[in-house]
Amino acid sequence: MPSIENRLWRFHGVAPTAWLAFVYLYLPIVILVVLSFNANKVATLWTGFSFDWYLRVLENDNILRATRNSLVVATGATVVSTFFATLAALAMASGPFRGKGVMNAMLGLPLLVPEIVTAVASLLFFLALGLELGLTTVLIAHIVFCLPFAYLPIRARLEGLDPRLAEAAADLYASRWQSFRRVTLPLILPGVVSGAMLAFIVSLDDFVITFFVAGAGATTLPVYIFGLIRMGITPEVNAISALLLMVSIAFVVLSYRVGRRPS
Repeated sequence: MPSIENRLWRFHGVAPTAWLAFVYLYLPIVILVVLSFNANKVATLWTGFSFDWYLRVLENDNILRATRNSLVVATGATVVSTFFATLAALAMASGPFRGKGVMNAMLGLPLLVPEIVTAVASLLFFLALGLELGLTTVLIAHIVFCLPFAYLPIRARLEGLDPRLAEAAADLYASRWQSFRRVTLPLILPGVVSGAMLAFIVSLDDFVITFFVAGAGATTLPVYIFGLIRMGITPEVNAISALLLMVSIAFVVLSYRVGRRPS
């Protein structure tokens, strides 16, 4: 007897609707990538194939400066958020304690709260502290926002570990640090790397939070792209977007592949 999923998929109209949804989501992206190779200055009028706009992107000092800011923030946010996410995941896996459920919910809260709310709250927090808006405030906001993305793969990896491994290490007179360094860390390392990759790409692609908490001279690549779009779509914008898309896809695929490695 076919499963409920198979029967639902065979129901008249479900499959065409699903395909229409995929076309609606991904066809504009395909068109954007294709038009990024357009030789014409008009973004929507195809006249021939060319790499000129990619070369212009690589020669544009403003784009390179925004890219450098994005990489600095994304790298810093990844390192710090992954470190604290690993500590939090180890604490959550250590056993029951008072307030564990509340702490677990708080760690996942940034995923549930609308990003615009997080952005406004971060801005008000920095203004209340008297902090000058810049790359530092962007970095702090990204660390908080990226924390759950780094935490979830590590937590999932820890849940799949056999607790008898740590007990065996203790029976062999290993200290807690030795047990973590030689047993636990190598086993959860794919989850740590996967979480770090997700945190990096989330930080690199973020626009809403960055737009609110970035000051002068702290323009990141997504914010710079937004500024270009306000003046009109050009093949240069398509080229930047296509490059950012390729980097995002590469990191997401790598994160998935690394996270799927067996313990």
